[in-house]
Amino acid sequence: MGYPENVLAADERVVLHRHPHWKRLIGPVLVLLIATALAAFGAAVVYHADWSPVATNVVLGVIAVVWLVIIGWLTVWPFLNWRSTHFVITDRRVMFRHGFLTRAGIDIPLARINSVEFRHGLLDRLLRTGTLIIESASQDPLEFHDIPLVERVHSLLYHEVFDTLGSEESPS
Repeated sequence: MGYPENVLAADERVVLHRHPHWKRLIGPVLVLLIATALAAFGAAVVYHADWSPVATNVVLGVIAVVWLVIIGWLTVWPFLNWRSTHFVITDRRVMFRHGFLTRAGIDIPLARINSVEFRHGLLDRLLRTGTLIIESASQDPLEFHDIPLVERVHSLLYHEVFDTLGSEESPS
């Protein structure tokens, strides 16, 4: 699902749009592979068992239903949540939206941002991701985890904040 452009003002432009880093999908993909392998193994054992056709079909149906539930809950749902999470920087504000069935979000006007920080550990540096920390005038610092290319986003946001403020310190 794409980002809804209808939440932007008429002359507002998107500077950056990101989903969380793909590392969030490693676990769901592993669950998909392991659950599929276990279901296939279980189906092969049941298929070669000396059971009546009705019993075989019932057990194969149970395996299929359990597989579908596990895949839906631990693979499809996390993917949909990842896909419906948006980190957007416009020329006026920072927007964060998340949720698939129920949505939540926050908007931070660029003029209200006091500081922008980032942090990433060794694994995050290898994967080129990290946490972006934005401190605004009236709130506790907000942390946005798993932002791809967090150093570039940090730099871009820093430049946008100073451009918005029209500061003499604004980098050229």
